[in-house]
Amino acid sequence: MRRREFITLVGGAAAAWPGVARAQQRPMPVIGFLGAGSLRQVRLGAFRQGLAEAGYVVGRDVAIEYRWAEGHYDRLPAMAAELVRRQVAVIVATPIPGALAAKAATETIPIVFSVASDPVKLGLVGSIARPGGNATGVNNFLAELGAKQLGLLRELVPAAGRVGLLVNPTNENAEAVTKDVTVAASTIGVQIDIVHASDSREIETAFATLVRNRANALVVGADVFFNSRRLQFAILAVRHAIPAVYNVREFAEAGGLMSYGTTSTETYRQVGVYAGRILKGVKPADLPVVQPTKFELVINLITARAIGLEVPATLLAIADEVIE
Repeated sequence: MRRREFITLVGGAAAAWPGVARAQQRPMPVIGFLGAGSLRQVRLGAFRQGLAEAGYVVGRDVAIEYRWAEGHYDRLPAMAAELVRRQVAVIVATPIPGALAAKAATETIPIVFSVASDPVKLGLVGSIARPGGNATGVNNFLAELGAKQLGLLRELVPAAGRVGLLVNPTNENAEAVTKDVTVAASTIGVQIDIVHASDSREIETAFATLVRNRANALVVGADVFFNSRRLQFAILAVRHAIPAVYNVREFAEAGGLMSYGTTSTETYRQVGVYAGRILKGVKPADLPVVQPTKFELVINLITARAIGLEVPATLLAIADEVIE
């Protein structure tokens, strides 16, 4: 072979190598993120942190496609079906309405959920320890904390003999929350007034009903739509001087009186870790549902003063954070 021909051959092969390398490179996996509402950046940051801990940096090792229903649960089935058609590698679904929509849409694509109630009763998994099927995730217990929240509210307002419970009837956890709070109320001699709301106007109506019934306090059930209206809740509760307890700290940060629940950033970090492990080949069936052990109490003293309420020193002593 002549020298010129050899150089041409080698040069052509070298030019082809990058193309061959690109052809052999695996395409970047895509996570479909299905949210019944929308997430604050701090929660999304925690999710990405969990992914990174599992070895996946967003934009370098994995891509994410988001679908937000903004509290319109009826949109979720179509969004879930769209992610299935997109053939994403994993679907992250939150909270209960999103998880149920994802589960109904596919029996093969892995699902990692964050839900507020028992995923076994919801039909998402076969058991906590061995989920089976294509789904696993985190149960953040928000629907099961009503009894504890009622107890804290009673400690805050000892004279409260009539307490309102606000739930979203379109949420699958409404029945569980209602049962939990009602049973707890009967053991301490508190009358429960159950009110419903699934839009902003109905929230206003619910507060008007509580005022008319002379309710002394309010427990707000876990619901992603309620989360998006936390400022409205804070304003109405102060306007009507109704002490209220919520399930996530964002309510207290927005001016709500008190919140008690799991640490949301830790929940989404763990969801990210599980999504990363599944991308590495672990089956959802073999990943036990995570059961949180840490809960946080946040009290807003500014709001307490605004409604003329003195917070007992015993509550302040056990609070994880006091806003003042």
